[in-house]
Amino acid sequence: MLAKILSSAVIGIDAYIVEVEIDISQGLPAFSTVGLPEGAVRESKERVKAAIKNSGYYFPSDRITVNLAPADIKKEGSAFDLPMAIGILAATGLVSRSSFSDYLFLGELSLDGLVRPVKGVLPMAMVAKDHGLKGVFLPLENALEAGVVEGIDIYPVNTLSQVIEVLKGVSKIDPFKVEINKLFERPDSMVDFRDVRGQENAKRAMEISAAGGHNLIMIGPPGSGKTMLAKRLFTIIPGLSFEESLETSKVYSVMGLMPKGNGLITTRPFRSPHHTISDAGLIGGGHNPRPGEVSMAHNGVLFLDELPEFRRNVLEVLRQPMEDGYVTISRASSTVTYPANFMLVAAMNPCPCGFLGDPKRECTCSILQIQRYRAKISGPLMDRIDIHLEVPSVPYKELSAVSDGASSAEIFERVIKAREIQGKRFVRSNIHTNAGMNSRQIKNFCKINAESGSLLERAMDKFGLSARAHARILKIARTIADLEENLDIKAPHVAEAIQYRSLDRRISR
Repeated sequence: MLAKILSSAVIGIDAYIVEVEIDISQGLPAFSTVGLPEGAVRESKERVKAAIKNSGYYFPSDRITVNLAPADIKKEGSAFDLPMAIGILAATGLVSRSSFSDYLFLGELSLDGLVRPVKGVLPMAMVAKDHGLKGVFLPLENALEAGVVEGIDIYPVNTLSQVIEVLKGVSKIDPFKVEINKLFERPDSMVDFRDVRGQENAKRAMEISAAGGHNLIMIGPPGSGKTMLAKRLFTIIPGLSFEESLETSKVYSVMGLMPKGNGLITTRPFRSPHHTISDAGLIGGGHNPRPGEVSMAHNGVLFLDELPEFRRNVLEVLRQPMEDGYVTISRASSTVTYPANFMLVAAMNPCPCGFLGDPKRECTCSILQIQRYRAKISGPLMDRIDIHLEVPSVPYKELSAVSDGASSAEIFERVIKAREIQGKRFVRSNIHTNAGMNSRQIKNFCKINAESGSLLERAMDKFGLSARAHARILKIARTIADLEENLDIKAPHVAEAIQYRSLDRRISR
């Protein structure tokens, strides 16, 4: 007796269809799983056997062979429990094979027959839709996650017996529906740029960074407000589009980190890993590769506080994803690619003691110590950071001032207008912000006049800027012009952009 039932598995963040084939033949009682099953898949036979018996169904005392096709790809996870159980019951004749041929089945089984949630449901529901299937049977806890995929019916279930009754036509489940528009309502934030006293120059740089999607590093003494500024950046960044939300949600889905009560990640991620993180934790990896922090920050912000405290080899692996927007992890058994299009926001002290350039407190570091401290961040990595922002300590008069600066809502409106200009500019390309421009697009959209060119040439000679720094300055100048709704880049825009390359200058005491 043979039964075939459809399930799914994930490679990277993309799913593929797995055909679960069940064969029951005469012979000594045995339960064999083939098709390169990993640990959790091999152990499923014990869960499936107990779940079938404890749900009141007959478990055949024959030789059972389960094949997971395609058989040349490793299978992991517990999502095959439910399709295995249904396949065994179908092979014994309890369920008609025509009742499940157009459906996908996912779910882990407990020993008493309950269906437990699994990882990666969102990409699995998407691949079911792409293959023209009618619907997906999955755990109730995963219904919100899969329900955002339009064009396919989602059937949430609690128990194995509930699925069998539906397939036999004894009972019925209504497809689960999600109102996607309600998921994208912008929540009220508990933080605001108005909370930050002084630091108007820093707020301006944060506005430029948000408007153009530029990477940013803040250099300043302890307590100057670097972390406070970084944690308010998301209040002025436009929300995720539906396509961006799906991309980001797929990463969280395969990690099993989708927030409870949400079917999608609808706000831009803000990830702030500790400086003790490993390179695999930051980029992704492991024996069975998993996404790292750069992928968890996809379409959002990656904040690295105390940047020089990160190990150098950890920082160096950032260079490729910052340039390409994705991470490729190769192992002997497989190669996977994860998205990693993020804004890098970093913070650091100007020197080991933290008080270089502070007018109130004297720096006790030698030139050699400062050079060693800054040498922890390589030149190629620093070149990839568009804006170098100096954040000085705030004077008492500004801290105690009654008047407030611009609020997040006011800055957000300006950022939105600049983003709309960029949206029209890049309507026929796959980028959305000025930071993503390649050399050809820089040549087309960042043309400068003779006065601006002369100014930029003098800066290049004086500070010894690289070709990459030259491109970064032009991108920043383009964003500044967009914020002022100017079609042309003017000399003041270039001059302001040059100011944001402070770490390219020589150290002075």
